[in-house]
Amino acid sequence: QLQLVESGGGLVQPGGSLRLSCAASGFSLEHYAIGWFRQAPGKAREGVSCMSSRDSTTWFADSVKDRFTISRHNAKNTVYLQMNSLKPEDTAVYYCAASTSQAMCVLGVLNSRGQGTQVTVSS
Repeated sequence: QLQLVESGGGLVQPGGSLRLSCAASGFSLEHYAIGWFRQAPGKAREGVSCMSSRDSTTWFADSVKDRFTISRHNAKNTVYLQMNSLKPEDTAVYYCAASTSQAMCVLGVLNSRGQGTQVTVSS
């Protein structure tokens, strides 16, 4: 059974940092493009950052460029999202996903996704 479980969300003040983790089980992330998506109340899901499986090419939404970093640790079968300089508009449920599509962030094609972790940025 393919499973992704996120952790690391929480409440943080504007300007703060959080690191989200996503542990996979039942399959090897090494062979999949991986990514993070978010959805705020009343808004559509949006791709935040993705990384290809072929050459680790990364993609970032304009709104998070230079603030967020995506990485993967294949031996731990885990994906990370380092979020710095957080803003209130980053508040959302964040979830990780895996895809056979190398353009998963653009096309939104997901083979598996987690249940999500809440990130709230507020003073």
